[in-house]
Amino acid sequence: MIDRVEFLHGRYFDSVRLMQVTRDVTAVAGVDASLVAMATDLNLRLLDEMGFDQSSVTAAGPDDLIIAIRATGTLEADAARAAAERGLAGPGVSTAGGLFAPPPPHTVVAAAQASAANLALISVPGANAYLEAMEALRAGLHVMVFSDNVGIEHEVQLKREAAARGLLVMGPDCGTAIVNGVGLGFANAVDLGPVGICGASGTGIQQLCCLLDAAGVGVRHALGTGSRDLSAEVGGSSTLRALAALDADPAVEVIVVVSKPPDPDVALEVRQAVAACDTPVVVALLGAADVTLETARTGVLTVLGVPAVEMPVWSPDVPLRPHAGSLRGFFSGGTLRDEARVIASAVLGPVAVDPTADGHRMVDYGADEFTIGRAHPMIDQSLRLNALSSAVTDSATGTVLLDVVLGYGAHPDPVAELAPVVTAARTPVVVSLCGTRRDPQGRERQAEALRAAGAEVYLSNAAAAHRAAALIREAAP
Repeated sequence: MIDRVEFLHGRYFDSVRLMQVTRDVTAVAGVDASLVAMATDLNLRLLDEMGFDQSSVTAAGPDDLIIAIRATGTLEADAARAAAERGLAGPGVSTAGGLFAPPPPHTVVAAAQASAANLALISVPGANAYLEAMEALRAGLHVMVFSDNVGIEHEVQLKREAAARGLLVMGPDCGTAIVNGVGLGFANAVDLGPVGICGASGTGIQQLCCLLDAAGVGVRHALGTGSRDLSAEVGGSSTLRALAALDADPAVEVIVVVSKPPDPDVALEVRQAVAACDTPVVVALLGAADVTLETARTGVLTVLGVPAVEMPVWSPDVPLRPHAGSLRGFFSGGTLRDEARVIASAVLGPVAVDPTADGHRMVDYGADEFTIGRAHPMIDQSLRLNALSSAVTDSATGTVLLDVVLGYGAHPDPVAELAPVVTAARTPVVVSLCGTRRDPQGRERQAEALRAAGAEVYLSNAAAAHRAAALIREAAP
């Protein structure tokens, strides 16, 4: 077995491309392991954990490319390196349109002038997102900032600019949106319906869409406002604007405001705005054990006069048995982690968010510190898989709880990677499966594969959290 590690100065590629290249390289015959990634601190730590010698990349920085290959021999390593270069080169330039076709626009302003669009979706590295988003606002466009790792001071400036221009900023770190029934970013396949959703949450909005879909209720708009929008610094700027826009839409019959635990003063301002709305509003500001996305769903169904239906549960052939130890949660969605943590804490006591903490802990692998130079864990599961693989065989683990988020933009078959880890687990595994029947991954197929591997699978994240906490409590002496 031989290792090759090199870095290429100033060759920047986006994280999704690099994830795909890493998969292609790893698939080359004779390759045992590979990593093609930007030289961020997180990726350098991963390189070390994979056992590669980092002496050749000590001068590398986050704008430099790492190519690390472990192969059975020189020929195999050469083939893998060639595969990496082919993947990085990307597809050839299309000549569609002919010799005299106008060139594609290269700036946001040029694109706005060349189309009738009124919304710009910004998905560039966080350090560059502010300038692109501000340019879009000044071109008269609403903005969805998919990018994360944007400074909160820049978020405040963007939202002040938007307010002054009568525009809406969704984000930064806005992973999910539905506008007039069209999904943007990570979105699930749901029918067009009478519900409008807004709030400082991505996977929380997705979970609510999926719970409503299971009851036969569709969604017209889902406006993610960025995970920090209801913080004291941002003050709920975009949530308040989105709430007003939904209230003004005659096709929206009920509004839901969803958020991770908000700042108390900002929450009060949101509730005051809700009270002034003409449209019925269901408020789901997470933070209390009795406020969940499932109770928000119940509120919507009540307003619409739709009967409630039981949420699906997929149970393994061998029922889960309590196992002594701590609860370990592995999430790709911050809101799903926060909801589960509140529920579990009410039963078990404090639940930490530090991945190195002793005792009960839940980690959001979609948080900014885990996505610098890497694709989101809904796309690239490798970091979470590594941690999960260790936890399911750790004697200190009592029960494992994890989310699996389906939909457009997400991993095409997440359970193909997760099922072997679940099968190898020595402890109970409970899964929160966020998806609809029409999602491209196939919700029923994903659920059945997890169930067959030995997991207990819930469509409701709150129900999954209650079940995981109960298993820990039952195992307590």
